[in-house]
Amino acid sequence: MALTVKQVASIAGVSVRTLHHYDEIGLLRPSGRSSAGYRLYSEADLSRLQQVLFFRALEFPLQEICRLMRDPEFDIGASLRMQRQLLREKAVRLQSLLVAVDAALARLGDERPMTNDEMKQMFDGFDPSVHEAEAQQRWGETEAYQESKRRAATYGKREWEAIKLEADATFARLAELMKAGVAPDAADAMDAAEAHRQHLERWFYPCSPAFHRGLGQLYVDDPRFTANIDKTSPGLAAYAAAAITANAGRAGSA
Repeated sequence: MALTVKQVASIAGVSVRTLHHYDEIGLLRPSGRSSAGYRLYSEADLSRLQQVLFFRALEFPLQEICRLMRDPEFDIGASLRMQRQLLREKAVRLQSLLVAVDAALARLGDERPMTNDEMKQMFDGFDPSVHEAEAQQRWGETEAYQESKRRAATYGKREWEAIKLEADATFARLAELMKAGVAPDAADAMDAAEAHRQHLERWFYPCSPAFHRGLGQLYVDDPRFTANIDKTSPGLAAYAAAAITANAGRAGSA
């Protein structure tokens, strides 16, 4: 297979000028030339270009990409695995930003705090007034409780709808992984646990991995938490707790 620079530019979605620049800096030199001296690219060249574009999507500077790919020990398989992990982490960050933008948009609308009756209806029978006294007694002196109470008091219906949708999606993802037989310490499960931690930190209080691990333990120690989470799928509370613990360990807080 021999493709011209225009064909490669069309396939890869880059400009001809970009390919010329990659050639000039030695990042992607075409394997051949036509009789007229035009660049010709092989299948191996396209594979190398794909690697370059993956690194560019991850915002690696060209100088760093050149250094990595000129290394005699550069391994495409290892590179792809690294890129996949980096893209996964980027996706988590982008999802967090998306939810934050949605929340900002929501705040432009209804700012009225929800009543207990509205909260009970939205959260499948949960009545915050029933648990407020116990929460105050157990955690009232903590910074996390005070910050959570402060933030929650500012939320209107749209914010609570966004919170519920995000929380439901997080536990639905964990349930999906559990049913698929994915180990709670596998990367996908830990990523889902990390999304849950970021959800709490974004909406309620600073939630370190160690603090999150303690909350996960509460999911299995307190029958009320267990019963509520297991409504999504039996055994989910224990699975979520194990994934949270594994994620905390990944973050170095074990």
